[in-house]
Amino acid sequence: MRRNAGLFVAISLLSGFGSSAMSLVAGIWILDLTGSTGLAALAGLCVYAPVLAGPWLGGVLDRAPRRPLVIAVNLMLAAVLPALLAVRGPGQTWLIFAVSCAYGVSYVLIDAGETALLPSALPSSELGQVNGWRSSAQEGMKLVAPLAGAGLYAWRGGHAVVVLSAAMPVLVAILYAAVRLHRTPPEQPTQRRHGPRAGISVLFGQQATRVPIVLAAVSIAMSGFSTAAVYTIVVSELHLPTTFLGVLASAQGAGSIVGGLVVGRLISRWNPVGVGMAGTVLFALGCLARCLPWWPVTVGGAALAGVGLPWTLVAAVTAVQTHTPATLLGRVSATANTAMFGPLVVAIPLGSAAVHLGARPPLIAAVVICLAAVAATSDRLSSRRNTRLIAGRGHVTRCRNRRLATPCGPAERVDPGPARGPGRDQVSGRRTRGSPSG
Repeated sequence: MRRNAGLFVAISLLSGFGSSAMSLVAGIWILDLTGSTGLAALAGLCVYAPVLAGPWLGGVLDRAPRRPLVIAVNLMLAAVLPALLAVRGPGQTWLIFAVSCAYGVSYVLIDAGETALLPSALPSSELGQVNGWRSSAQEGMKLVAPLAGAGLYAWRGGHAVVVLSAAMPVLVAILYAAVRLHRTPPEQPTQRRHGPRAGISVLFGQQATRVPIVLAAVSIAMSGFSTAAVYTIVVSELHLPTTFLGVLASAQGAGSIVGGLVVGRLISRWNPVGVGMAGTVLFALGCLARCLPWWPVTVGGAALAGVGLPWTLVAAVTAVQTHTPATLLGRVSATANTAMFGPLVVAIPLGSAAVHLGARPPLIAAVVICLAAVAATSDRLSSRRNTRLIAGRGHVTRCRNRRLATPCGPAERVDPGPARGPGRDQVSGRRTRGSPSG
């Protein structure tokens, strides 16, 4: 099991390095070729837009052998990337957009496929810890890979980055082939449920997966909603250069690494719902700290938000892995990714518009929305817990009353039956007095 855990962490390191480096360089490359910042930003949209098709793409993983499919997707990505070697001028910019879309589709399939493969390679008790390690590895690569990719681009140009990025999926495919699957799920679904409805019904039809997914979606959406506000805080409120945003990104990345390393133990001690609630609260406190007009607190808030976000994400992924039928895990995982990251498509533009009201209102709104989600979750869990407790007590009371043949209390009174005269108790055999009628 430790061998498989190490392989999955290595897969996260290699895939995170290649994708992070190429994602940054794609935008820089388009900007150098066209001089348009709008076109450069569209490269990122091409990468993230396919996540909206997750419920449909995830069904492919449930209709085909998952590991061969994930390996094939990585090899196809490695075959597509060299097409960028033909980019020589503005006329070939469309190739960068096409490859960015291919990256986006591969993200959906590979992420969902890896989530579906983990329960077949690891015991359920280790899923939370390994998911946390993977999160730390990916966040670590987000700190290292962009610098390495930008440096290589400045030194040798975009073609060198293409060659490096194309080698990563090949190595990842080799590592997937080396994973030992001990509990391989059947290749075909046993239930005749196809299409996106199957993933949606399983994901949102049970509290164990619905609550962590909603908490993660709220936190991730609010991180995108508050991005423009953070920029404004740094430039207009703190009067710091834009390069200070790199300091905040590094602080958030460091917090994410630490959060990913400890979240596995928290999930084993609590449960995914509790960890998701704690992560949402930490992210809200991080947003609140960024409102204060002192840059050390702003850095601390970024680190705190960096701890909270991986907690919500890892809790949601672990809940999906442990509470989803194996035959539907591919489409449910892809649907979960859509539910968690899809709202960013709306949240980011809304945050950019809301910042015209000032830097702090969007941050305060993010805090309120996150805490409201946690409060609603806590109230619902408490009400259900009380309902179950009352039902359990009522069941015990009724059982006791049946054994003792005595009336229940006011909350659990049973019909004593028709009035009868003195007789003998059916259980104790003692003489009884007549019961009053009415």
